[in-house]
Amino acid sequence: MSAPGSHPSPRVVVIGAGIVGCSLADELTARGWNDVTVLEQGPLPAPGGSTSHAPGLVFRTSPSKTLTAFAQYTVEKFTSLEPDGVPCFRPVGGLELATTPQRLADLHRRAGYAAAWGVRGEIVDAARCKEFWPLLDASVVLGGFHTPGDGLARALHASRAQLDRATARGARFLDRHTVTGIERRDGRVTGVVTDRGTFPADHVVSAAGFWGPVVGRMAGVDVPLQPLAHQYARTGPLPDLSGATAEASKPILRFQDRDLYFREHTDRLGIGSYAHRPLPVDPFAVPAYDEARDRNMEMPSSYPFTPDDWAPSWEDCRRLMPALREAEIESGFNGVFSFTPDGMPVLGESRALRGFWLAEAVWVTHSAGVAKALAEWMVDGRPSLDVHECDLTRFEEAQRSPAYIRERGSQQFVEVYDVLHPLQPMERPRPLRVSPFHPRQERLGAYFLEGGGWERPHWYEANSELVTSLTLPDRDDWSARHWSPIAAAEARVTREGVALYDMTPLRRLEVTGPGALDFLDRMTTNNLRKRPGAVTYTLLLDDTAGIRSDLTVARLAPDRFQVGANSPADLDHLLRHAPDGVHVRDITSGTCCVGVWGPLARDLVQPLTPDDFSHEAFGYFRVKETYVGHVPVTAMRLSYVGELGWELYTTADLGLRLWDTLWEAGRELGVIAAGRSAFNSLRLEKGYRAWGTDMTDEHDPYEAGVGFAVRMDKADFVGRAALERAGEPARRLTPLLLDDPAAVVLGKEPVHVDGTPAGYVTSAAYGYTLGRCVAYAWLPAGLAAGTGVHVEYFGEKVPATVADEPLFDPEMTRIRR
Repeated sequence: MSAPGSHPSPRVVVIGAGIVGCSLADELTARGWNDVTVLEQGPLPAPGGSTSHAPGLVFRTSPSKTLTAFAQYTVEKFTSLEPDGVPCFRPVGGLELATTPQRLADLHRRAGYAAAWGVRGEIVDAARCKEFWPLLDASVVLGGFHTPGDGLARALHASRAQLDRATARGARFLDRHTVTGIERRDGRVTGVVTDRGTFPADHVVSAAGFWGPVVGRMAGVDVPLQPLAHQYARTGPLPDLSGATAEASKPILRFQDRDLYFREHTDRLGIGSYAHRPLPVDPFAVPAYDEARDRNMEMPSSYPFTPDDWAPSWEDCRRLMPALREAEIESGFNGVFSFTPDGMPVLGESRALRGFWLAEAVWVTHSAGVAKALAEWMVDGRPSLDVHECDLTRFEEAQRSPAYIRERGSQQFVEVYDVLHPLQPMERPRPLRVSPFHPRQERLGAYFLEGGGWERPHWYEANSELVTSLTLPDRDDWSARHWSPIAAAEARVTREGVALYDMTPLRRLEVTGPGALDFLDRMTTNNLRKRPGAVTYTLLLDDTAGIRSDLTVARLAPDRFQVGANSPADLDHLLRHAPDGVHVRDITSGTCCVGVWGPLARDLVQPLTPDDFSHEAFGYFRVKETYVGHVPVTAMRLSYVGELGWELYTTADLGLRLWDTLWEAGRELGVIAAGRSAFNSLRLEKGYRAWGTDMTDEHDPYEAGVGFAVRMDKADFVGRAALERAGEPARRLTPLLLDDPAAVVLGKEPVHVDGTPAGYVTSAAYGYTLGRCVAYAWLPAGLAAGTGVHVEYFGEKVPATVADEPLFDPEMTRIRR
């Protein structure tokens, strides 16, 4: 990504000299971008933000592969930094305790994440926990998860070490500079205004921590984070730790069943609590550094300790560690941290203000990894690992209101240490977004989960009587959550009859204008130069051939296309690159879609439409604008479940009429409404990929098994040169069938080949047609069909076998009838 002007290095201004700003300056200057100015409103080296009070605990393992990678790099980098001979990371290890059977099971799941992402760890018994932490009452402990490579980061030392390295390469750090404005011209950032002058810039990065929304408002850019105060206390000297000389020697400790963590401070303990009520902080009301001192606050990020909030946690501490029963709290504060609606950082460049970047809601644990990714993004045009979970575009417009950000950010605080199921929906604010079919779905007893703010039916209680004819294996408690055997019945009806699926939440874009065809053909991999009426599955790649997204492009007219996309990032990406005269807009909210799928789909739809829906007249991957009853629809002959059928689109105002028309006409055919649970099972039986889960921009099309969507014989397209240089894949997205018909896995489990972790599961669901659980996993290339592997599920090695794909209807006869 080149910056304007003739400067030998782009002018970068970073706002905030906490751990993220210092790390970013180091990473940018290491890549040759040396004209870096870091502005800080407080005094260096401890300017008073979250970095200045961070307790420094680094547990690397997360359900997010990306966050784990960030943490792994942070540990690696901080380990190499030793300003004045003092290491910036102390690998004392980490220990997470279980005092309930539910937590112990969850620790086995976390051990699976660790194995999948490459973090060394093991489940240990209560006696071993006691050896690590003699202060524990082992009688209340059931076991623990020990990670020897975790430990303590000295955030201020690491900040200073990176500040010194960046300064040596040409960067400058200016403290006591309060940012008061962001200058811009023609949609691009041009400078940063402070109380001590203006700094011209080609790129500006907001790494302001909980002040991020304040800086964002100056730039006209939303920063969806909510600061909250979190309690941290230190005990007085403990007799059991007397004589200690090292800052810490025992593993950092989590007691998640009571929302607590512990670390040593030589002969004292530091204790943090998430057990108290959420304490939201208004970022616009946080005092400046000197004002905070005038209010008897140690720093702006350190609010007064609230003993009443602390009291229950202190009793929990004393029950866990009897040595604390005679101890007292010597000091404490309520430290301010940043939380987003989904608990992930906010990274990337604003499209509304080019050159304005965010690196916000980043904790010390992930700081250096985030800085490396953002520096790669700025210098090379993309990070070297997938960061779509952190992309600033990921939130829908309905998820950006101040009320939503406050409520969801506060709930993220509450859930920091909760045992969360991967399908567990947020409890509020709901319902937020509903399709036009929602009243009918409620009447049918829909069990709703949530995604992107949408209420999404996973099954319908109205179909419960269909279960009586099925024989299904029992499920364990975990996989039975947010699941019902009704899903199996709905899948069966889809395979044997006809079902209606609400596909409204799938993103729809409209691309129009005289250059629309050339634009889309250049941006994607497949051949779009087909006559109107054609639908094409294609890929958005980046310059390294990583899969940014997969799209379904319907050519409705010579210069009008409907594009089925995935995330808000797809819209953002297309808008960034659309030439003059080409218009791209999101039409999702104003439209709706019903998927009509099953062997009887034609019997249902044909009598309702004046057009010929026969296979000869309306082939697979074709589109027609027609009518269903009184309702104008765009009908696409597509199927994500492997059965005959159509996606029927209309405007939101006509959605209920469309549903009712199909429902009434389908009664004599036994039509049902079916949910996402059945849908996911059916799509995995066909091997259909889900972008963001099965494949991301870390993968190329041939690794991911979607090379059929690449046409190297067409004109140039984004990513083509990288594909021409690509060698044979070293890994592949591989289908597995679990050997035991009763076994189920859910995703993100490690896969062992010859006894060693060799990859991880992306998507998994029980294949009701096949009578086996289907799992897709990233594994080394060359594993032949029939090869035995093991999937680790809650510590148990579950046998599975590599399979050929597609697992169901490989001849595609059911779709093309």
